[in-house]
Amino acid sequence: MNTKVLTRFVEGMSFESFSDGHKIPIDASIDKGGKDTGPRPKPLLLSALSGCSGIDVVSILRKMKIENYELDIEMEAENTEDHPIYYHTIHMVFKFKGENLNPERIMRAVNLSNDKYCGATEMLKKAANIIVKVYINDEEVVQ
Repeated sequence: MNTKVLTRFVEGMSFESFSDGHKIPIDASIDKGGKDTGPRPKPLLLSALSGCSGIDVVSILRKMKIENYELDIEMEAENTEDHPIYYHTIHMVFKFKGENLNPERIMRAVNLSNDKYCGATEMLKKAANIIVKVYINDEEVVQ
């Protein structure tokens, strides 16, 4: 199955991208000639990566009967200095909060997503080093 996305120029440096029936505004920052009406393209890659892995992790944990938790996925990327400027390292931090969370099962879910299921991870790890950390109630889980 192929994926199709339409991205349409609006004005200035602004675009609208249509994906799965949803409109996503994209724009350059004001200092780059845009009006800041939407996110920049490269950070959207980080949103896609965290969303892809997050969906996997929640699905896997649901199958493990692990529920009633909060999850934030924080992303930070390091850029190259020369053009084309791209992310050479991506830090992906899963932060879980809740009671009686099993660290081994949570790590298994995160690892399954990032090593087996998440297509965004598979694509981006060919271009960048992806470093994953997991925290449960502010304590780092070490593999």
